Amino acid sequence: MSASVTITPMRRRHLGAVIGIETQVYPKPWSASLFEDELDRPGRAYLVARVGPTVVGYAGVLLLADDGHVATVAVDPARQGTGIATRLLLELVRSAVALGAGQLTLEVRVSNTRAQSLYRRFGFAPAGARKAYYGDNGEDALVMWAHEVQGPDYAARLDALEAGFAP
Repeated sequence: MSASVTITPMRRRHLGAVIGIETQVYPKPWSASLFEDELDRPGRAYLVARVGPTVVGYAGVLLLADDGHVATVAVDPARQGTGIATRLLLELVRSAVALGAGQLTLEVRVSNTRAQSLYRRFGFAPAGARKAYYGDNGEDALVMWAHEVQGPDYAARLDALEAGFAP
């Protein structure tokens, strides 16, 4: 499945499909206007994953100084577990590095061990928690960081992850 996935920059024409996935995956989904605002701002990278013409996932990162903040990663529930999130995160991290990120951070639900495992493969490590971060149920967020993402060791990590997608 993952070999047929194409990663491209998110465009306004993708927002209908993005919102369709967003409302399935998140209890408090972002609005189309929030995505539109993000697409217009500098220091951001938003990507979509497509299988043929169908958007099956998306991800976004924003740069604050030299911190790349992974704002969102989501995959159509029917396609989860097929490598799409890994492909998205690989390209998203490369985009963040190209924007000048020296380190990356994100928040993830403490109960979302599947996502935490994915992030660990990219060198993210727990660095703290945000109590009652999620407004829908008061769940804590685990704060994770990946450091020195501009270095050769991190580039080698990304290359190794990409090599896992070779036919």
